[in-house]
Amino acid sequence: MAFNVLIKPSDHSFIMEADETILEAGLRHGFILPYSCRDGVCGTCKGLLLQGTVDYGKYEDSILSEADKAEGMALFCCAKPTSDLIIECREVNAAKDIPVKTLPCRVHKLERLDDVMVLYLKLPANERLQFLAGQYIDILMKGGKARSFSLANAPHDDEFLQLHVRNISGGEFTKHVFMQMKERDILRFKGPLGSFFLREDSSKPVVFVASGTGFAPIKSIIEHALYVGVKRSMHFYWGAHKLSGLYMLDKAREWETHGIKFTPVLSEALPADEWQGRTGFVHEAVLEDYPDLFGYQVYACGAPVVVEAAHRDFTTLRGLPNEEFFSDAFTPAPKA
Repeated sequence: MAFNVLIKPSDHSFIMEADETILEAGLRHGFILPYSCRDGVCGTCKGLLLQGTVDYGKYEDSILSEADKAEGMALFCCAKPTSDLIIECREVNAAKDIPVKTLPCRVHKLERLDDVMVLYLKLPANERLQFLAGQYIDILMKGGKARSFSLANAPHDDEFLQLHVRNISGGEFTKHVFMQMKERDILRFKGPLGSFFLREDSSKPVVFVASGTGFAPIKSIIEHALYVGVKRSMHFYWGAHKLSGLYMLDKAREWETHGIKFTPVLSEALPADEWQGRTGFVHEAVLEDYPDLFGYQVYACGAPVVVEAAHRDFTTLRGLPNEEFFSDAFTPAPKA
């Protein structure tokens, strides 16, 4: 059975199934309600039922009291509808609406893909990290140092936080990841951080440009867009030196079956790659394909030289408005 939910004061509405929680359904439809633990123990998702009835689900009595319920409060991460609903809560519309936390996590799995290590990090049982697709976290190291990595998983797929770490010669954290890190190790991080996320209030077609592990936040954004049903035209360009640098090529190919146009570009393809695709610099492939970018949004991520060249050439040569260029440049940490 399906029910209608109306959110006040935004007047956003969505249809949900009886076996979904309000939070799950809202996220599925692209309406980001506040949450943290997703397990009824923190109270972050508490909101007001203005009309309708729910099954309150399983929660901690100290978080939702009988007095709270008498006042119409519910925990949206636990509550499931038994009728149409009108609820009142704030929605997360920008990075500033999400609290930045410092949390521990455990290394659940290490997956090596050529010179990239994919880290899967598990949070404590009663914690979840709310973030916008495309944001990053800072891994906190001894001595107060921090290393920034984009979250490669989409917000709805948050059982594990996924990071893509490239093996950079001389990198202190990189060396630790590839030589010493093992499953069940404990890390601490701060996040979410950054303003690199899809502006969902726009209807403009999107061009994504990534070099190397700049793929990570683009992956998060595209998987989020597919999950919530964003209908905008999207074209993803991914550049690398050689074929192995496109370390999740099958994933990008899979998106093509869902309507995401994909153009891989290699700048130094090896004979063994037997590469028949586009060659050169990734942002130049965009210039070749798009004589006019005035009506577009561009999201670029990766090496600073790539991001800077894309911004310069797209705005000066192709008419892209400066305010429609969003970027996240990966600057290597000092080796010292």
